[in-house]
Order: sequence, then structure tokens, then C-alpha cells
Amino acid sequence: MATNRVKITKRNGVATVRFDRGVRRNALDTETILALTDVARGFETDTKTRAVVLTGAADVFSAGIDLREEARWNGLQGAPAEQRFIGGQGRRLLEAWEEIPQLTIAAIEGFAVGGGVVLVSVCDWRVMAEDAFLLVPEIEIGLNLGWGALPRLVNLVGPARAKRIAILCERIDAATALDWGLIDEIVPKGKTLAAARKMAARAASMPTLAAQMTKETVNRYANALLPLTQHMDIDQGASIRNSPEAVAARKNFRKQKPRKR
Repeated sequence: MATNRVKITKRNGVATVRFDRGVRRNALDTETILALTDVARGFETDTKTRAVVLTGAADVFSAGIDLREEARWNGLQGAPAEQRFIGGQGRRLLEAWEEIPQLTIAAIEGFAVGGGVVLVSVCDWRVMAEDAFLLVPEIEIGLNLGWGALPRLVNLVGPARAKRIAILCERIDAATALDWGLIDEIVPKGKTLAAARKMAARAASMPTLAAQMTKETVNRYANALLPLTQHMDIDQGASIRNSPEAVAARKNFRKQKPRKR
């Protein structure tokens, strides 16, 4: 499903998925999350596409979950069943992108924050602009890092660095991200999409079944314990986000003017 927020183009076995709200630094609101989930699921039956490039706006990948989407946050204060359903949207988004058979490459311009970092973490490879950065600020604003992100970060960078990323909420530049294993390639500003498409074309040229079976085997091994832990994210979030210090942190965030990163 392509919408006015998510566009799909296809050429020579490579699909490019661009999501761009045009506002709020391309933050992930409910509509965008659901649209991206549907798009990923659509690739499950697309046997002609062999690689997928995922990118955000031209100048920024995504500012992460939209903390100013009132409908979403009001829903998270509702009945427990409603809270769990809304809280599970991010997990379902990641599962959809992780489980598609095609090789996936994320192209990151500007920055990826919070949920944006988590989304690119489930892609097979990541290309990042030399002036871009990553940031995971959830704990700083009174939220847990959910969506099954922590086990995936451990897979990429190891436990110590995963804790540093999630707890210290430090800005991670491109060179550090490459050194830690968060990304796979650094390119000049404005060149990430071209570089990601080049990598995708290379992946698409490989024998399809062998490539797809290898991806599935690696993912199943790396994420073997993921189902045992990610369900807890929703309940942890429910208890953490309603604590006095968490409420105060978000209230302070909402008072701030959007700042250039």
C-alpha cells in the first residue's frame, strides 16, 4: 500500500520506499507506522523485487516517534487492551520489515532518532551521510526503548555499547556508527540514496533463492531469543511512561521549540 506519505518506485528488481510526512522532521506518527507496515507486508508476495531501499525525507530520515501526536498518547492512557494494541504497532512494523524476503538497505540523510534508529536497525544494511547522526533519547524523555530494539542493538554492537546508546542518549556521528557496527557505509551528504541503490542492485544480482535463504537463516539465528523478550516492552512502557518523572520529562519536551539537530 502506497499513500501520500509513503511512495514506492521499482526498477530492475530494486524497489525504493520513501516515507515523508513533510512536517515535524518526518516523525513517525500512527498513520505513517501503519502505512510502512502495510508496504513491508506487500513485499512478502512480490517475487519480482529482489532488494528494497528504505529512505526518509531528502534532508532527514526521521525524528522518531511523534511525541506531539495527541491521539496516540491519549490512546496509551486508555484501557489496558487498547494500550497493548497501540503499544504493539512499533513491534509489528519492525517484524514486517525484518521478515520480508528481499535484502533491505536503509539510506540515512540528516539524522535518525529514536524509532528511526530502531527502524533502520532491522534493515540488512545501512548507508549514512557523512554529516548525519543517530540518537536514541527515549530514556531521557521518560520512555523505555521498546519495539524489541534492545536485543537487536545487542546483535549489532554488543551489550556494553547497546547500553551506552540506550542509557546515555549520546549523539552518534557517522564515523562512530561505522566503527561500532551500527551502519555499513558512509557517503557524502545527499548521496545515500544512490549508494543504497547501488548496494541493492548488487544484492539483486545474486541468485535469489540462495540470497533470501541466507538472510532468513542469519536472522533466525540472531533473533532466536527475541520473542521471549520483546513482548515485555509494551508492559514496561506502560509502567515507565506514567511515572511522575517520565510525565515531567515529556511535559518539558513539549514546551520546547523544535530544535535543529
